[in-house]
Amino acid sequence: MTQFPEFEVVPAVDMQDGEVVQLVQGERGTETRYGDPVDAARRWVDAGARTLHLVDLDGAFEGERANAAAVEAVVDAVDVPIQLGGGIRTAEDAVGLLDRGVDRVILGTAAVERPEIVAEISEQRPGSVVVSLDAKGDEVVVSGWTEGTGLDPVDAARRYADLGAAGILFTDVDVEGKLSGVRAERIERLADAVDVPVIASGGVATLDDVRACREAGAAAVVVGTALYEGAFTLDAAMGV
Repeated sequence: MTQFPEFEVVPAVDMQDGEVVQLVQGERGTETRYGDPVDAARRWVDAGARTLHLVDLDGAFEGERANAAAVEAVVDAVDVPIQLGGGIRTAEDAVGLLDRGVDRVILGTAAVERPEIVAEISEQRPGSVVVSLDAKGDEVVVSGWTEGTGLDPVDAARRYADLGAAGILFTDVDVEGKLSGVRAERIERLADAVDVPVIASGGVATLDDVRACREAGAAAVVVGTALYEGAFTLDAAMGV
């Protein structure tokens, strides 16, 4: 996956009801709102972001995309690669988003329910599929992090890499949105298991956490709350 030639810090633009929000451990009702998605996207690009991470949270919970207008507005407003997840359930939907200007689609629930969708999309658009493995404890969870699957993240990562995934997005749900620090050993375990890039997410609170993700072997780290709350600047994080 050539889009991360060197370690990247990727700002999150998570959307709920057309607004940017950050959730604690992915739970509805815990959100802090940060305004308009286009304003946020432009802010991070102006600050030096080379990639943006968009999530349709309503889509993740409900199983169908609900923030399409906001996503399209962001795609039109910025000129950096965009990866998008949340509510993408079919190959047709994924290819349509890629044709619309999204650079990478992130599949979570769909990939667990129908693993062959990863190969199906990858054959049409090589290098365009990232599989999201969101873990509570040592179990992959889906449907907005509400349902367990019984899958071990490492075993799942190997399977999806074999199916053509261009990368793995690993979210440590237990620390997501809590500003409590990353658990680097979990990232390292996954990065050591596959040859495709691993994008880390969850728990980043300090520049030391960003550094720990890089040293654990992650190709990139997605950062949300820490950036929105001003724990550090994007420029500082990109320089660790």
